[in-house]
Order: sequence, then structure tokens, then C-alpha cells
Amino acid sequence: MRVALFATCVNDAVYPSTAIATTVLLERLGVQVDFPAAQTCCGQPQYNTGYRRETEPLLRRTARAFAGYDQVVAPSGSCVAMVRDHYPRIGAKAAAEGRGSELADHAASLAARTYELTEFLTDVLGVTDVGAYFPHTVVYHPSCHGLRFLGLGDRPRRLLEAVKGLELLELPGADECCGFGGTFAVKNPDVSAAMGADKISNAGATGAQVLCGADNSCLMHLGGLLHRQDSPLRTLHIAEILAGTEEETHA
Repeated sequence: MRVALFATCVNDAVYPSTAIATTVLLERLGVQVDFPAAQTCCGQPQYNTGYRRETEPLLRRTARAFAGYDQVVAPSGSCVAMVRDHYPRIGAKAAAEGRGSELADHAASLAARTYELTEFLTDVLGVTDVGAYFPHTVVYHPSCHGLRFLGLGDRPRRLLEAVKGLELLELPGADECCGFGGTFAVKNPDVSAAMGADKISNAGATGAQVLCGADNSCLMHLGGLLHRQDSPLRTLHIAEILAGTEEETHA
């Protein structure tokens, strides 16, 4: 099986280790991973801020970058939700405004082929035990996009529960927003910080060593708050947990 890695902007610019871990994990499971160099921002920041027309060129570029691949995999629920939920809306709006159906066709095609990492593992590859090893206590924060837009449900938790050595603890208020929300954090910084403070307080109260998530945008927000508090709790993307093996740990 050959897939395209949709690394996303935040991983490319800030968390390249997550994109690398995603590649290592998929290749260990027998998947050939390509990285289309033409990929860039999917346009989510522009779209969420109200600049729909300005998002259209990014939709076209993204669709061209991933043309020819049966599956596109991204370690980011928010970016996948952008492609699966918002891209078709953008395309339909362009068609309704009389600017042709090309954009709608591109959006529909890419939306049908794009998967968030944990759903690709469980739904396409049909695995929950990926051979990972991570001897730490962990709490999992489900991001809003993954929880509500994509309906990931317990997929990430099932993957974590199968990791050797990992103890998965319950996170109080797990389904509550962490406060990042993309441009929400910029426009409403005080509210965003307060929501994040509640989240890390709940996580810290469990005694866990690691706060795990499937979206580095959320983890960046929470990690910054933890750093300011000098908390021993650290954030880590689920891909980096699933990519680790016992052999590598003891090497």
C-alpha cells in the first residue's frame, strides 16, 4: 500500500518529529509513505478567520499535491476536518456562485481519500496493536476536531491501550475544549488561557507523566501553559508514542 503523508504546517514548522514518527510507524506496518513536496498550508487559518475566497487557491494547490494517491494520511484531526468537512463547502459555494464545478470536484475527490492517522490505522489497516512500547503513565486529550467533526471516538484510546508498558489514566473533563481553537486563541487570549489552565489542572491531578493528543496545535497550547508552570507533565503526540518499540528503547 502506498499513501501520501499530509504533514501539516504545524508539524512541518514546529513538530517535525511527529511527521517522522508517522512515517516510521506506517512503514513498520508495511505501508509505503510518500511526501509530496508541493504540499503547503491547507488554508484552515484563512477559512476560520472568514477569508473563504482566499482559501480557494490553497484548496487547489493541496488537491494538486495529493492527486494520484488512493489515501492521504495526516497526524492532525483539525487539518483532516478542514479537508473533509470544509473543502466540500468551499467547492459547493464556488459552484453556486457560478465559478464552475472544478473546485467542488477537487474538494470531493480529496475529502474522500483523506484520513486522520488513528482512523487510518484502525479502519483501513485494521490494527490496534501496532507493536509499540511506552513504559509511562498517560492521559489522552481528544481534540475538538477529532471528537466532533471526525467522530474518532475511542480509536486513539484503543491504540494506546494496546501499547506495551503504557498505563492509560482517565482525564477528567476529557471532552472539554482545551481553549486553543486556532485563531480563537489569538482573538480571545484570556478565555483561551483559562480553558487551557482547566485542562492541564485536570491532567496534572491524575499524576500522569504524559499528556497525549492527536493534534499538535492543542498540545502546543497546553505545552506552553505547562512550561510556564514548570510542570513535570509533558505533552506528546500519539504518533510518537505508537512509533516507539521496546527494541529501540533498550538499544
